[in-house]
Amino acid sequence: QVQLVESGGGLVQPGGSLRLSCAVSGFTLEHYAIGWFRQAPGKEREGISCISSSDVITIYSDSMQGQFAISRDNAKSTVYLQLYTLQPEDTGVYYCATPGLDYECNVKMYYWGQGTQVTVSS
Repeated sequence: QVQLVESGGGLVQPGGSLRLSCAVSGFTLEHYAIGWFRQAPGKEREGISCISSSDVITIYSDSMQGQFAISRDNAKSTVYLQLYTLQPEDTGVYYCATPGLDYECNVKMYYWGQGTQVTVSS
């Protein structure tokens, strides 16, 4: 059973940082691309970035340019999203997802986690 579980969200002050984790189970991470997405209150979900099975990084939008770093640790079955200089407009639910075995980042995501809440507020 394919599962993705996000963690690491929480309340952070403006200018702060967080590291989000996406722990996967039910499949071997090294063969899968993993993407990160977010949904702000009242807005549509938007893509942030994706890392392929060969560590090629795709940036989906410019909205968080320079504010994040994506990485993967196949041995730990985990993909990370390090967030920097967070602002109130970065508040939302952050999701990880995968398009499935051997698919790349430009393919529609098929499996999704349930998300982790990030709140940026003083």
